[in-house]
Amino acid sequence: MPGCDTYRRKNPALALVLLAFAGLASCGGSSTSSSGKGPMPTIASFAANPTSIDSGVSATLSWSTTGATRVAITPGTFTSTSATGSTSVSPTATTTYTLTATDNAGSTTAVATVTVNAATKPVISSFTANPTSIASGSAAILSWATAGAASIAITPGTFTSTSATGSTSVSPTATTTYTLTATNSAGSTTATTQVTVTASGGTLTIETTSCPGGTQGQAYTGCTIVASGGTPPYTYSISTSPSFPPLPEGMSLNASTGMITSSLIGGQGTYTPEFIVTDSASDQATQQISIAVNGSSAFLANIFPSTSIFHHRVDAATTGLPVDDSPAAPMYSAYLSATVKPFFGNNSNAPFPNGIPAIEVPYNQPDVSVSTTVYQSYFTSGPIPPYAPVEGTSNSTGDRHVLVYLEAGGGNNPALYEMWQGIYEDGPWTDSSNALWPNVSSNNLTPQGQGTSDAAGLPVAPLLVNADEVIGTGTPSAPNGTVQHPIRFTLNHMLNYWVWPATETAGVGSCTESGGTSIPVESEISQSSPPASCTMSGPAGEIYRLKASVATPSCAATSPQAAIIITAFRNYGIILADNGDSGGLIGTPDARWNDNDLSCLTSLTLGDFEPVNVSGLIISNDSGATTP
Repeated sequence: MPGCDTYRRKNPALALVLLAFAGLASCGGSSTSSSGKGPMPTIASFAANPTSIDSGVSATLSWSTTGATRVAITPGTFTSTSATGSTSVSPTATTTYTLTATDNAGSTTAVATVTVNAATKPVISSFTANPTSIASGSAAILSWATAGAASIAITPGTFTSTSATGSTSVSPTATTTYTLTATNSAGSTTATTQVTVTASGGTLTIETTSCPGGTQGQAYTGCTIVASGGTPPYTYSISTSPSFPPLPEGMSLNASTGMITSSLIGGQGTYTPEFIVTDSASDQATQQISIAVNGSSAFLANIFPSTSIFHHRVDAATTGLPVDDSPAAPMYSAYLSATVKPFFGNNSNAPFPNGIPAIEVPYNQPDVSVSTTVYQSYFTSGPIPPYAPVEGTSNSTGDRHVLVYLEAGGGNNPALYEMWQGIYEDGPWTDSSNALWPNVSSNNLTPQGQGTSDAAGLPVAPLLVNADEVIGTGTPSAPNGTVQHPIRFTLNHMLNYWVWPATETAGVGSCTESGGTSIPVESEISQSSPPASCTMSGPAGEIYRLKASVATPSCAATSPQAAIIITAFRNYGIILADNGDSGGLIGTPDARWNDNDLSCLTSLTLGDFEPVNVSGLIISNDSGATTP
């Protein structure tokens, strides 16, 4: 039979009849190949993700085919025998990619486009020098912040980095303008900063006179001590004289650069250390610079339950609690003329912070070794961080209380660790005595007669007046808080007995029973069954409230911090906790205290207070819980 092409040329109509008669479907141009080898492959999908990229970024090409024995993607040399799959491409310009799917019968194609966005130059948001002026031989810190830079370089010099932000130290010998060049594939951007170098010689001087303040528990913004004159280079240090405090706990001074830094400030209150700069000729310059630190003491209000005697009102109008008429109860008559004295404040103990500090640590704070050298010890290790603040600072020769509140968590209860005469020993601590309340969500007191870190066997931390509770949600000049606990105070000498909730004493004098029998000293006496007579008065743990008949001092109208504390005198009273200056009222150090405002408290004398009989509140002698 003649070929199909012959009939097409000579008689197309006849060719179709003959082909139909022979059972042939067609003569080419369908989904089957002309060779009869089966259907050609199909492409279900071919796509780019993302479809738009920046130069230098990759996109993914994905395909799904049926029947293909081989796929190829162009431009490029990529091939695969997988019917489905993906590959990465990094075009430098907008590109349309073609997928060719092939089998024995033929090929099928599909396209996908990757749009390449035009690259932009990097942005320099800052490039600064600190300090901007130095003496010859000193150093300055160059700091930068960029966006979109693949690399940065600083000239003059050979410094390079791939960090978008950072800093480096320079020590130019003459005034120098530094250029920061930030580069990426689109090009470069520059910025400049200058470091002025003053000539050596002349009198060595510390030019810095102030540093910014900070907040306990937070990082410090930093301060650089700047010197001039003398013979650089300089060495920076802090005086260790007992006449000056060290830096606030948690802060450090770089001896080479004079930079003060801290990732977490532990101290609170106002510290005024003496800075020393020594030049290469051993000449020295000194300067006292104050660093004011706000406390973070709101946690103190959460120590012990609301049912505790340490949070119970004692004013007669609300509670009906009577005056304690025991001969042991009144403050000794010779002390009644003493004024109330706030032993806390901002600059009231300059250059040292004034008051007893406290700090809160997380539940997983690591324990360190604690060695006790004089009195009782409740713990030999505890979560006492190296930055824990010390009363009067480590340069103090006084009580050096260290108070640490451990948050609840990890299956552990909240706890209170207190040390007396705590000293940090570059890792472990030592103290002269310590006390532990392992669960301050309970009302448990310490054992009778065992003592704590104060003379009355009381906890110190929850009885301190602190700026957070006084300020409340207000401001230091317009506070709106409340003090809802008795405030710790001292007398020159306590009686040599204690009453609930105290558990110990260190006092003078003695008492007798009604029959004349002496009551053993350094023991507990009862308010409900009081002694018949005493040679001294004022037992440890006695609570005294401001008499209802005593008018609020007129200065309280313009002393809002003092006014809130005076209200607490009426409602919650003051609690005798230790031997010290008569009328000494104890609080936390804090830069937010206003010393002029607090001076209004001195308008009151100890004679304005009366002892309160709280025996009717006792549930158990070993518990601080009160009756409803």
